[in-house]
Amino acid sequence: MTVRVLIVDDAEFVRDGLHMALDAAPGVEVVGEAADGAAGVAEATRLRPDVVLMDVRMPVLDGIEATRRIVALDGPPVRVLMLTTFDLDDYLVEALHAGVSGFALKDTPPDDLLAGIAAVARDDALVEPETTVRLIERTARNQPPVPLDGVTEPERALLELVGAGHSNADIAGRLGVPEAQVARDVARLRETLGARDRIHAVLAAHRARSRSSTDTAATPPPGGC
Repeated sequence: MTVRVLIVDDAEFVRDGLHMALDAAPGVEVVGEAADGAAGVAEATRLRPDVVLMDVRMPVLDGIEATRRIVALDGPPVRVLMLTTFDLDDYLVEALHAGVSGFALKDTPPDDLLAGIAAVARDDALVEPETTVRLIERTARNQPPVPLDGVTEPERALLELVGAGHSNADIAGRLGVPEAQVARDVARLRETLGARDRIHAVLAAHRARSRSSTDTAATPPPGGC
């Protein structure tokens, strides 16, 4: 499977560098570029790539609003991998709400960036899992907790592993089951949660955890007043 990629960044040297790195890689095709968010939305609408590499701060339309418009497109999902320096937490929280599927450092080595693009396209792992989970934990603390209606006990156990940032391969190894089974179970779990992709399933896991903490805090200990 070839992953079709659109690059959206206002810096020409960044676009050129990404294009050069991706052109040399098998399984990836750069189908277009855009120098601002509005052009990125137009190109995503026209080209329907699998993954958009999106800058955060750009003229005309920033990467947050561009992401929001791209993920709202009808048809097969277009996933957005946001390029960042990770010193813009407020922007990244907004990006998470806008529907971004992952975050990657702008100076990520080419092999790691390719792995991130593949992970976002397949939706089988988080990109930069430790940093992303930290960001999601912060986001979940500032949102109302959610119940896990319709989620079975085995699915709750699976959601804990997904919420910790483990990939399908990691989970398969921990549970001693085929990776293909984990992929099916995670997809079914996302559907139950109404999560559009893995990163939003992780957010749901942490928001549910917030609810559990709230419920525990609200319940007085046995014998308490």
